[in-house]
Amino acid sequence: MRETILRFEASVDEAVVGQHAVVRQILIALLADGHVLLESLPGLAKTRTVKAIAARLAATMKRIQFTPDLLPSDITGGETLLQAGTERTLTFQPGPIFGNLILADEINRAPAKVQSALLEAMEERQVSVAGKTHPMPELFLVMATQNPIEQEGTYPLPEAQMDRFLLKVLISYPSPESERDMLRLLRRESSTTPLPAETLAQDVIFKVREAVRQVSVAPAIDEYIVSLVNATRHAGELDPELGKWIEIGASPRGAIGLDRASRVQAWLQARDFVTPDDVRAVIHPVLRHRLILSYDANAENVSADAVIDRLIEKVAVPA
Repeated sequence: MRETILRFEASVDEAVVGQHAVVRQILIALLADGHVLLESLPGLAKTRTVKAIAARLAATMKRIQFTPDLLPSDITGGETLLQAGTERTLTFQPGPIFGNLILADEINRAPAKVQSALLEAMEERQVSVAGKTHPMPELFLVMATQNPIEQEGTYPLPEAQMDRFLLKVLISYPSPESERDMLRLLRRESSTTPLPAETLAQDVIFKVREAVRQVSVAPAIDEYIVSLVNATRHAGELDPELGKWIEIGASPRGAIGLDRASRVQAWLQARDFVTPDDVRAVIHPVLRHRLILSYDANAENVSADAVIDRLIEKVAVPA
């Protein structure tokens, strides 16, 4: 199964040049059964990355373009009055949220009321409409995108919703070499019809998730994860500078996310146990969106990643 997953990853890498780290983090979220928030400047292949993954999965992709005039029912669906002869019945018409891979494009362009329509689906894997609950598919992954520099006509995501994303993935500019490869790739795509890629069956994903659950986590690793997350809540006791930068620390979902993501990282490295390096490999995307930084941190241009780097330095690995 690991070889199959790595072939899938390599296939996506070919379609999204120069973003191997991004592809690996989304793959970790897929295998850990968690949602992803993608953030980058315009034109850095957020949507292309999601589409490339969906094209190589035997799954249904639904795209929701978030706009200021979107309504919650436009996402979840609603009951429709149908008439057959003299009989009228209310029938639930599923919205675009009922898919396997949900691309929530520019999620911060919709107001909080619309964004909150995703809350129940992301956490409980169901949608409640008119007093009835409708379950989501077994394979259900929300991949939301947002642009960090556009402020006009945008609404910041509520903290409660940010916390429901397993990972926040940042996409940076590609290297000059990768950008040259990208130009050649796009020329080939425009001049030829791409061959259908091998698709990854959903059953493989479910089997991998079961294998990931069997990856062992030693008590010392549990202590390390809890120490890292707890340090975000009592940063001043660990380091005065950290205490000045962190206003609110990570919730227990941070520890849960570190556990799930580090076990996938260990499995991808062909190990059946988690090491501190596995935890450190996933800590930035797991915690960066769960920290609320102080005014001092923002004034000094201290990023969440810089805070996490300082945490790693200060929190000792248990023996």
